[in-house]
Amino acid sequence: MLRRLSLWSSFAVCLAVVLAAMGWISAMAIRADRAETKVRRLAAAEENCRLALWQMDTWLSPLLAEENARPYYVYRSFFAANGSGGRLSNAVDAAGFAGVPSPLLQNTSPYVLLHFQCGPDGRLTSPESPSEADRTLAMPKYISTAQADRAKRRLDDLAAFLKRDRLATLLPAHTLPRLDPARPLLAQQSPQTSQANADREFQRRNEALLQNSNGYMQSQQQLAASNSPLLNPTAAMSEIYDTSGVLMTPLWLDGRLLLARRFTAGGRETLQGCWLDWTMIKGALLAVANVSAKDALLPVVKTDAADTSHLLAALPVRLVPGEIAAKEDWLASPMVIPLAAAWICAMAAAAAVAALLWGIMRLSERRAAFVSAVTHELRTPLTTFQMYAEMLAENMVPDAEQQHRYLDTLRSEAIRLTHLVENVLAYARLERGRPAGRMERMTLGELVGNMEGRLRARAEQVGMTLAVEGVAECGAAAVSANPSAVEQVLFNLVDNACKYAAAATDKRIHLVLQHCNGRASLAVADHGPGVPPSFRRRLFRSFSKTAEEAAASAPGVGLGLALSRRLARDMGGDLRLDKNVGGGALFVLELKGDWRLRI
Repeated sequence: MLRRLSLWSSFAVCLAVVLAAMGWISAMAIRADRAETKVRRLAAAEENCRLALWQMDTWLSPLLAEENARPYYVYRSFFAANGSGGRLSNAVDAAGFAGVPSPLLQNTSPYVLLHFQCGPDGRLTSPESPSEADRTLAMPKYISTAQADRAKRRLDDLAAFLKRDRLATLLPAHTLPRLDPARPLLAQQSPQTSQANADREFQRRNEALLQNSNGYMQSQQQLAASNSPLLNPTAAMSEIYDTSGVLMTPLWLDGRLLLARRFTAGGRETLQGCWLDWTMIKGALLAVANVSAKDALLPVVKTDAADTSHLLAALPVRLVPGEIAAKEDWLASPMVIPLAAAWICAMAAAAAVAALLWGIMRLSERRAAFVSAVTHELRTPLTTFQMYAEMLAENMVPDAEQQHRYLDTLRSEAIRLTHLVENVLAYARLERGRPAGRMERMTLGELVGNMEGRLRARAEQVGMTLAVEGVAECGAAAVSANPSAVEQVLFNLVDNACKYAAAATDKRIHLVLQHCNGRASLAVADHGPGVPPSFRRRLFRSFSKTAEEAAASAPGVGLGLALSRRLARDMGGDLRLDKNVGGGALFVLELKGDWRLRI
């Protein structure tokens, strides 16, 4: 009992260690898989965000390029035809130059609320809102009264929060360059757009934006030079300056998005720009990029030059991706099948080891019980041998008839010991994988006839008779069998009948020859108490009888039936108990038929 407990305890400890290791490995694998899945989701979201930023900057590029390329003189409602920017109070000034309406007078862009200009005196004007002197020129020929009134209201709103000094501090200073269309615009970019610490992706988008502005500016200048000779500066105007080379700076002021620039010309500093409709632009950007509803575009008031993640190159706006929901789809994970297979294999291996351990322990116990039963079976005849041999050797039994009975007892005990030893040796040969003997082809009648005498003698020892039946009907059936193995099986069956059915009223033991459907069999039946149902399950199990059971029951070690079935199956047949018989026990030995034998 203690040995069994120690073995199972050791197995439980080893199993716990293995399962703990498997659990740790599984947890690490699941954690790694979750981390990899999260990294893949973040990478996919980052790629989507990168594409969205490119799409937004691409959409904003024409808008900003157009504003960057505007000449300084278009920020007045009307300007002189020579492009000098002189203010006209009538359609034709004193020098004879015709007044040209600014393209900004009729603002058709839905994304620009108002263009503005702030001169050195701090006065805020807008080309969309003509002065009193220019209103007679502008209305109703170029703009309607409603348009002028709307622009005037917007200019008043802008003047309420836009102060020249405050705006000037937010803009980089530029000296107005000479008009040179061949000059690369990238050389004129402001410090905000040439961030030394910007990441590569942001820098590529920034450069693309600047290139678009440069190309747009040059195309506008070429178009103006070819189509409008009046706007083409002459040699006499070589000192005329233009602001198309100075980039607008996007910035937030009191929650309003502005594009503005400042420049100095002739000692006069001027601020120009436009007020953008952020609501319209935001809706257009979200639509063109097709971003998730959880994403947001947030204004960036103070930009950190080193932090350009998710930052638009065109505007001080950051794309903030929404929180990525974790998808706990275990079936879609590639770790499900390997982990499930590993756990199934581990549990199968644990079950196999447990079954093997249990089988070894049961076999060890049965062999120990077998040794105990064999010892008990040997002790009784050896004691009889010793006692009777001493009595006969010392002439303690003078009666001849009594001496004859003692000798018969010694002979029967010798036969019993021989039968026990034969069973043990035969079982040992089968356990080592050695065949029980050579197979021979013969008929059932010949097979039974060669061993009938020994079987009958065993039955007569206990006062029973052997009745052989079916010889005439099935004696000619051909079989292939090992005669010595068949004899040993039948002797064990008859011996069991002699042990357990000796007290029956009907003293017959039936040996029936049968042949049906091409299969031959030998049945041994008695009229004893039969096999109890509780014992049938371990009837053909080796070493099934303990020493206590051997002492309380008929002599034997519980090896005969197990050996008989092994011998029968070794010959290609089988041995079974017929459970349908009404009384007594009926065992059927099935043999392998031999169609090659002709009778």
